[in-house]
Amino acid sequence: MAESAGKDWRVSDAPSENWVYRFLPRGLWPYAQLARWDRPIGWQLLMWPCFWSSALAANVAKAEHQFYLPLFVFHLFLFFAGAVAMRGAGCTWNDLADHDIDAQVARTRSRPLPSGRVTRFQAKLFMAAQLAVGLLVLLQFNTFSILLAISSLLVVAVYPFAKRFTDWPQLFLGLAFSWGALMGWAGMFGTLSVAAVLLYAGAVVWTIGYDTIYAHQDKEDDALVGVRSTARLFGSRTKIWLWRLYGATFVAIAASFALAGVGAAAYLGLLAAAAVLVWQIVVLDIDDPVQCLALFKANGRVGALVFAGLVLALFFLPG
Repeated sequence: MAESAGKDWRVSDAPSENWVYRFLPRGLWPYAQLARWDRPIGWQLLMWPCFWSSALAANVAKAEHQFYLPLFVFHLFLFFAGAVAMRGAGCTWNDLADHDIDAQVARTRSRPLPSGRVTRFQAKLFMAAQLAVGLLVLLQFNTFSILLAISSLLVVAVYPFAKRFTDWPQLFLGLAFSWGALMGWAGMFGTLSVAAVLLYAGAVVWTIGYDTIYAHQDKEDDALVGVRSTARLFGSRTKIWLWRLYGATFVAIAASFALAGVGAAAYLGLLAAAAVLVWQIVVLDIDDPVQCLALFKANGRVGALVFAGLVLALFFLPG
């Protein structure tokens, strides 16, 4: 499958009907693949904690008669653009760091670097361009938010190497991928709060959970090349761990909502999201890589449901 993917310039784990392959010139495909534009679930999962935090802060601002709808909408646009750019830069960095490993794993050897369709120098230039877009987005925020974002760069840089020295690389992913749960609040108020930190904690354990499901796709290849993961660590106890992780997600986010004083609609959205998480655990077959990928992608709906509840709560508030 990887060989045929290389011949038509696609990668083995991306949908062939994606807009990248329908609208972009073939010469741009390798760069779109480096940024994972053909797999949008990644930037969506990076974006949702940003959106949650921004909507949570908007609820508080409206209750305090400080809400300004155009600013909220502008922040959502910035977080969307930033998520696409920074997820792409992060994936490019990850591929540079994992160049040799990806060449040994069936699912990843058709990617642009191990297949030779992009050089390391070209990949670095492309990463720099994406980082420049991310910086442009970041500079639209207040000084506190800019410094807060910069403070995340260490964990972002370490993440691709975590699989080499810990069984918990998903924790490092969660710490990096969930940073937006702090950024939305910081962008609105120029400070942090306990509510925002609890939202971040909930997003971190959610990320560990869904990426554990994702990692079960590669566990056999990972074992052969010595890559560590929570999928390999948990093994047959994965469902037990997912109950713990997703349970902690629900508790942390509900506590965040309670501290922020959001309305009932937010809790309805959270309950709907929790139902999707429970469904993932119940039906999960860790030995079915196709199903693991589908359940991983279902977390896009989890993010959307939590955000929808917060938006409904916001517009049901008086004032």
